[in-house]
Amino acid sequence: MNYDFDECVDRSGSNSLKWDIRPGELPMWVADMDFRTAPEIIEALSERAAHGVFGYTVVPDEWYQAYSNWWQERHGVTFRKEELLFSAGVIPTISSCVRKLTTPAEKVLLMPPVYNIFYNCIRNNGRTVLECPLRYDGTAYEIDFDGLEQGLSDPQTTLMLLCNPHNPVGKIWDRDTLSRIGELAAAHGVIVLSDEIHCDLTDPGKKYVPFASVSEVCRQNSVTCIAPTKAFNLAGIQTSAAVVPDKHLRHKVWRALNTDEVAEPNAFAVQAAVTAFTKGAAWLDALRDYLYQNKQLVRSFLEAELPEIRLVPSEATYLLWLDCTSLHRDARELAEDIRQKTGLYLSNGVQYGCGERFLRMNIACPAERVRDGLCRLKRALRETEES
Repeated sequence: MNYDFDECVDRSGSNSLKWDIRPGELPMWVADMDFRTAPEIIEALSERAAHGVFGYTVVPDEWYQAYSNWWQERHGVTFRKEELLFSAGVIPTISSCVRKLTTPAEKVLLMPPVYNIFYNCIRNNGRTVLECPLRYDGTAYEIDFDGLEQGLSDPQTTLMLLCNPHNPVGKIWDRDTLSRIGELAAAHGVIVLSDEIHCDLTDPGKKYVPFASVSEVCRQNSVTCIAPTKAFNLAGIQTSAAVVPDKHLRHKVWRALNTDEVAEPNAFAVQAAVTAFTKGAAWLDALRDYLYQNKQLVRSFLEAELPEIRLVPSEATYLLWLDCTSLHRDARELAEDIRQKTGLYLSNGVQYGCGERFLRMNIACPAERVRDGLCRLKRALRETEES
């Protein structure tokens, strides 16, 4: 089947966070896509809506089977039914785990630049952020293992939030890297909470490695957050799962989700996930091809038209990390200047930690809009040079 990712869907009037903008602006910031989800999902949700009764909903066996089969066939890891817990979103799960698995003032380790909401999950719950910045050599990012071991060995560090694949740098962590993280964390009594929501958005030919699949140490000392929402553009449905193989840790997470009342699905959450994982593979693979072409479009444009901006190599996600170091400007000021001059709305890198000279660009939109965004970016920078 052919899918029309070139269609410019009008999202105005839909209460879209992304498109709550001023006239003439182009939002390429928050991580949702401008594509309609897979036709099979639209059909399934339409049928559910047509039923007309939206009462309390249970999690059926087909939900567990859909998750289990997808991760086995797609990612080569087996999740048993008892290891899967329904949750109303990855961020609610992370916040609940921070509250349940740590105590006030204890430290939660992050490796910035990293998804900014992680900081909220920690600080809003009265815990302390411990940063172990990734090492950047001007081209790519790697883990500073000396710094990581130092942070994990701190007696006050009890939880680590891992982003796998990594947002915003688009890094797929390899098996050896994940194994080393797992061994260090377990040795120092630190639980690893792995956010793997971007795992299905790898470049064509690229595979991510589930943290829990690496070793028995990683498996037994981890909570993994997974969902169809990022890959299938279903964030507003609020549906996800937590995978917790260790029964004692699973009991704590189960209690956390139930205490916070995020363990029950809404009327559409189950059907959306089941349909995505049982009928959405062809659409997803077509999407991945399209996103990869958008990445190449950005890369070629920057090299030819804006060589002062470096695109950090990316293997996953539709979020591009733009190195603007040569401009010698604070990312907050730069992002606001670009928006004021052209209407192009990008995310400033400061909010992700260690991103004072970076911008984040969301390219999950028709290629026409990507070109528009790139032209606006060029215009903003050239106007700055001329002023």
